[in-house]
Amino acid sequence: MDFCYPATPKAFNVMFKPAGPDCNLKCTYCYYLEKKEIVTSPADPAEHGKILEKYIREYIIAQQVPLVYFIWQGGEPSLAGLPYFRKALELQQTYAGDKEIINVLQTNGTLLNEEWCRFLGENGFLTGISLDDPEHVHDRYRKYGDGRPSWKKTMHRLELLHRFRIEFNTLSTINHYSAEHPEEVYNFLKNSGSRYMQFIPVVERQVGSAKPIMLVHPLNKGDAELTPWSLKPGQLGNFLTRIFDRWVRNDVGKVFVQHFDTALANRAGAMPGLCTFSPRCGDATVLEHNGNLYCCDHFVYPDYYLGNILETPLPTLMSSVKLAAFGQNKLAALTRQCRECEVRYACHGDCPKHRFCRSRDGEPGHSYLCEDYSRFFRYITPHLDFMVRQIERQQPPAGIMEQMKANEGRENPADLQAPQN
Repeated sequence: MDFCYPATPKAFNVMFKPAGPDCNLKCTYCYYLEKKEIVTSPADPAEHGKILEKYIREYIIAQQVPLVYFIWQGGEPSLAGLPYFRKALELQQTYAGDKEIINVLQTNGTLLNEEWCRFLGENGFLTGISLDDPEHVHDRYRKYGDGRPSWKKTMHRLELLHRFRIEFNTLSTINHYSAEHPEEVYNFLKNSGSRYMQFIPVVERQVGSAKPIMLVHPLNKGDAELTPWSLKPGQLGNFLTRIFDRWVRNDVGKVFVQHFDTALANRAGAMPGLCTFSPRCGDATVLEHNGNLYCCDHFVYPDYYLGNILETPLPTLMSSVKLAAFGQNKLAALTRQCRECEVRYACHGDCPKHRFCRSRDGEPGHSYLCEDYSRFFRYITPHLDFMVRQIERQQPPAGIMEQMKANEGRENPADLQAPQN
């Protein structure tokens, strides 16, 4: 494959971590807590303000689009404090010009109070809550450092969001335990008020049984074993298929599930909006609180370090050869099995962090989740095709629910045909 030398992108995403990997929880499966060994805080506290202003100014100026999204994540970003975020909004107003600014906060929710909720509501923050509902699922791994569970605290804060009429989405992990309760998880999230659901598969590896557990580099080629909380083969496909069955019959157009929306976008030939299932990586970098920019949230390692924004302008870092090579390698490194797969359109080989297995032909660099995604995307392709035909006819995709009811009891209920004029 010919290498395309990068130009400054017209638009790009940077996930900013204002508190770095610091968090008030210590979730068992968290891959970011260990980043404290790599991402150190600035020696001079005054640098925090310099980094924030330089990031906001350069990020806004570089976006050649009218709508600019700021994504605040962690660790736990609320640990940076409300004064920090108020300062961020002042800087955004200073440099916005005629561009519209949208702020997105991903939080575990436990530190939110009335003052925080008032701030989020008044300033139109899109708020994401990390929630592995129901209680026995959430508290299995989402705990404080002393082992206390966090579910009740999170749910209390969710009630605050409802009281202040703050719309939120949920981010939930699919780990080896939660994967065994698909309908229960989906129904609980829906009943909790979530209408936008993200599910993140947990696949992490470790070397031996080191204490504390040290997760291996995503591209580690040495001996490593899956962590006990990682998904086992077959679990992800089963989880997604079972909640899809519930969603496609009852909730299309009412509940939005990222895996399903992304698959539909890919099937329709639109931008998927999720790097995991995009043909290439590289346009969603992560900026740490010390100004260090890395290729990806899952690749915060020295070999994927792009530079520091106090030393190099952000647009220059985003147009670097190193980042472009990282992005193009996702496509270039596909195994033959992936290249010839009939559902490649949907997953494009999955995230590079999961490509530590061998394909059927013995090629290295194949996704651990391949069989699960293959099963799931093959299962939903007829449904996606129906919804694409609906869109082409300028009809709502939700029309599939009526068709599903009409097909109940047929020998092949997934053989969906769009209604004729």
